[in-house]
Amino acid sequence: MEFEAVYASFMQSHVQRRSGERRGRLLSRDFHGEKLFLRKVWMPLMGNLDGLHPEYEISDWRGRPYYADYAWQSPWGITVLFEIKGFGKHVRDMDRNGYCNELNREVFLQAMGYRVVCLAYDDVADRPEVCLTLLRLYFSQFHTANAPMSTNLLGEKEVLKFALRQAIAIRPIDVTRHLQVDYRTAKRLLDQLVVKGWLKPIRAGAGVGERIVRYEAVKDAIKYLC
Repeated sequence: MEFEAVYASFMQSHVQRRSGERRGRLLSRDFHGEKLFLRKVWMPLMGNLDGLHPEYEISDWRGRPYYADYAWQSPWGITVLFEIKGFGKHVRDMDRNGYCNELNREVFLQAMGYRVVCLAYDDVADRPEVCLTLLRLYFSQFHTANAPMSTNLLGEKEVLKFALRQAIAIRPIDVTRHLQVDYRTAKRLLDQLVVKGWLKPIRAGAGVGERIVRYEAVKDAIKYLC
């Protein structure tokens, strides 16, 4: 089915189930950015709109109603809130009080057990591949809890995450401490990632035979974690 037909059916089903202001918002709002997110990011990522709720109403820390662009009831038992943020409304035209309220609201929602994912409108519209890569990486943390994975592969992914989090290149001893494994296991995991092209070895000197002393993640290393 074409996206327009899927989207129309999706929105109509939510309009029919709502009343009052919640229904009025669905009928009156311009959903340009939100619709773009579904077409360019969510559908290519998930293939359907199951579990999504547009204009999801929540009370903020002051007890005031707040509407997230989308809430997704994930199969992992958590609710993920998505916000598509345009530069004008959320940066250029926002005053100090609004800025404080927005940050306070996000912390409050996280404290209430929601996961909050904010994406820039410009990325959704012009660089959807960035959003896709980041969301695949974000969701991978939940997939690994439910999908079987070899100890070796799990170790590689944890080493790569560790390398991406560091400001400098990592050493085998750093991996032994982080994973609480012996030096031989740490070196094996590092060398496997070098062979696969996700880590770059840094040698003690310029010669080919010089000893490898550190490792750093390559530019596109996050793709291995998705």
